[in-house]
Amino acid sequence: MRDVAPKLRLCRAIDSLYSHGPATHESYTRLALDCFRANDVDQAKRLQTHMDLHLYQPSDSFLQNRLLHLYAKSGNVSNARDLFDKMPQRDVFSWNAILSLYAKVGLVDDLRVIFDSMPFRDSVSYNTVISGFTRNGCASKAVEAFVRMQNEGLKPTDYTHVSVLNACTQLLDLRKGKQIHGRIITRNLGANVFIWNALIDMYAKCGEIDHARRLFDRLGNKNVVSWNSMIYGYLKNGQCEKCIDLFHEMQVLGLRPDQFTVSNVLCAYFQSGFTDEAGKVFNEIRKKDNICWTTMIVGYVQNGKEGDALILFNEMLLANVRPDSYTFSSVVSSCAKLASLFHGQAFHGKTLLMGMDEDFLVSTALIDLYCKCGVTNDAWVVFAMMPTRNVVSWNAMIGGFAQNGKDLEALALYEKMLQEDMKPDNITFVGVLSACIHAGLVEEGNRYFESMNKLHGLVPTLDHFACMINLLGRSGNMDKAMDLISSMPHEPNSLIWSSVLSICSVKGDIKHGEMAASRLFELDPLNAGPYIILSNMYAACGRWTDVASIRSLMKTNNVKKFAAYSWIEIDGDVHKFVADDHTHPDTKTIYEELDGLISKLQKVGFIPNTNWVLHDVGENEKRESIYYHSEKLALAFGLTKKHHGPIRIIKNIRVCGDCHVFMKFVSKLIERPIILRDSNRFHHFIAGKCSCNDYW
Repeated sequence: MRDVAPKLRLCRAIDSLYSHGPATHESYTRLALDCFRANDVDQAKRLQTHMDLHLYQPSDSFLQNRLLHLYAKSGNVSNARDLFDKMPQRDVFSWNAILSLYAKVGLVDDLRVIFDSMPFRDSVSYNTVISGFTRNGCASKAVEAFVRMQNEGLKPTDYTHVSVLNACTQLLDLRKGKQIHGRIITRNLGANVFIWNALIDMYAKCGEIDHARRLFDRLGNKNVVSWNSMIYGYLKNGQCEKCIDLFHEMQVLGLRPDQFTVSNVLCAYFQSGFTDEAGKVFNEIRKKDNICWTTMIVGYVQNGKEGDALILFNEMLLANVRPDSYTFSSVVSSCAKLASLFHGQAFHGKTLLMGMDEDFLVSTALIDLYCKCGVTNDAWVVFAMMPTRNVVSWNAMIGGFAQNGKDLEALALYEKMLQEDMKPDNITFVGVLSACIHAGLVEEGNRYFESMNKLHGLVPTLDHFACMINLLGRSGNMDKAMDLISSMPHEPNSLIWSSVLSICSVKGDIKHGEMAASRLFELDPLNAGPYIILSNMYAACGRWTDVASIRSLMKTNNVKKFAAYSWIEIDGDVHKFVADDHTHPDTKTIYEELDGLISKLQKVGFIPNTNWVLHDVGENEKRESIYYHSEKLALAFGLTKKHHGPIRIIKNIRVCGDCHVFMKFVSKLIERPIILRDSNRFHHFIAGKCSCNDYW
């Protein structure tokens, strides 16, 4: 009640003005001071209205400056500007109040105009402008104002130096920062702890972490801000162990970390791969804010613990901590990595309830989610409903179309992007060229590739060259693809030779395949992929001696073959399978379903392709081996569940040719779409046809 009573008295006092007409100068001044002390903008507006009504214009500016300063403090631009324009006399206090207002609300252009039009300026004017520019991301203007201040003969204060050092930090301008540091030393201004903190932060973020540490060690009374600057500096410079050590030292000294300390230390643990240790630190925090929760969620996502990220997000909601757009986009990205449409749709619903569905980050993450779950129609709805779009949004939709076999839609969307004057970037062209690969559009792909530099000033990267090599090689122009590799300004890396090997695998080109594989053995000797692909190529030709040689080479080099597996999500639960899997609780039902399906398919012309069996065994054994691949088991399990609509299956490697033909036959037999996502792309099997046109 003590806070309410003065405001109530103020309201009654101003009410009495309306029944007694104009007041004396002393009464107006007293009431203006009362409004200022009570921080009551509403009563200040009423007082000003009463003064305007009676045409009262005070001879001094004190009264109006009090009201003006109150408006500035509350961010009330319209009333402040209206009062400022009516003032017959303006002193430096009036001008500084308007400067403070524009700096507070982020009107940088107006801030500059007002500052330039001031008839006189003092140190407060410059401090307001320099800090305003720095806080609003105009660091270069802040440095310019600092130089101008010195040229006008005004003496910078400690506050000035802190603001301009923060500007140098934003610009990563170490040279200018050192000059200001030298000025501070020569003028003996280093006693202020805020200046020390700003210097430590500047050196740490500009990469001179050892210099920052020397300053930190010399600082007697260290506060949390100083520790945070050093901890973040170590994190930013990739010295995660020192970041963690400093955190432990801080605890030993009895200093209590704040949310920024904890979030940076959690990042250090996750960059170091210590997810369990990060979890322990997180659990010890009594009051967790949005930053802590989000840091943990992002850390789990980045370390392949998407399931843990989803669990933690639900705990965050139960703790009544409101997620922001960054949190939501990370959670939705987890669902995209897991290809979990069930959970993704649930989180989409939460974004709608919280009014975050139109946010750039969230919308783009949702587009990516639906595309990675093979539901491009839903992705398109999200994209179409975005009030404004950036290049990342366009890229997500173009790439999503290309990945799901909607190549012409991807290229049409790219053309629309250009029509809307949106400048494409390198990622845009990866999507565009991928669409050309899958559609076999060689001439169009060449045209888009050449336009990168000629029309858009972009330098093609190895990703783009890999796309062009794929496009040329898959269309039967392997010689042109090899010529392009020879003419590249870059040294071919594993991505380039992997593209060549993949093409050769599809085309049965042993000659170029052996060359590409040998390059990959040199570049990445522990990667099992090239060994397996070349071994498959030899097996397809019946060259079993060469198959044995490759397996011997793998053993000699201690190369571990990764397991192929598939998974399917039913009612939010994920079911994982490997080839010839008998571990699932419903194994008997699954195999009965699959055997029955194979029998039906054989009656309508399906013949298993035993060329995909990589062992020199009899034909019957080959058939038995190929019948029970992981994606077939996942499909059979899905069919045992009485659900309608598409069946969605994910596989961690490229789907084999036999399974691909099998899925086409099944989609026609059961009259249901099958959506299979492998390591290369999406395959939408509908009525006996695949969206990849057998080109993957």
